[in-house]
Amino acid sequence: MLKIGLTGGIGSGKTTVAKVFTTLGIPVYHADLEARRLMENEPTLIELIRHHFSEKAYENGSLNRSYISSIVFNDKKKLDLLNSLVHPFTIEDGKQWMRRQKSTYAIKEAALIFESGSQGEFDLIIGVYAPETLRLFRTMQRDHIDKAIVKSRMQNQIKEEIKMKLCDEVLMNTEQELLLPQIINLHHQLIERASKQGT
Repeated sequence: MLKIGLTGGIGSGKTTVAKVFTTLGIPVYHADLEARRLMENEPTLIELIRHHFSEKAYENGSLNRSYISSIVFNDKKKLDLLNSLVHPFTIEDGKQWMRRQKSTYAIKEAALIFESGSQGEFDLIIGVYAPETLRLFRTMQRDHIDKAIVKSRMQNQIKEEIKMKLCDEVLMNTEQELLLPQIINLHHQLIERASKQGT
């Protein structure tokens, strides 16, 4: 089975692409969603977050997202600290999930594959590209936040152009090219590659 990474900057359309792969019958691990689950349910991680971000990090047994966000999105060192706590748990959880899959290939969708240093666990990495102006607009619409907040979050990721050069395949989600045919074409290529690898 091929292990595939799917990445891209904020607002690039990773989630949309992941949904298409799911529709095609391919299992997808969503790193952001699973990281939230682990932050809510993994006792060791909860204790680490409490230790570094105080007891206020949890309210009534649940992660205090607004409190954490107010700290990490205004302080890169704090964001790096949070990522250094969460990433090892999410990476290990993703590896265990990948080992359980029985499909031709499986995908882990994660914004910070290169930033977290986890690119070595994949046979191939797919990037989803969109220009910055479009990513800004999409994220502002989706999250109901202003331009300055989106730009500050973008600064915490590798520049999109550099990230795409690090990827093995790139899907163009620019609204100038049809996305669905690109995904279906890549899907067939991955099935063919997996079958050759299995022989």
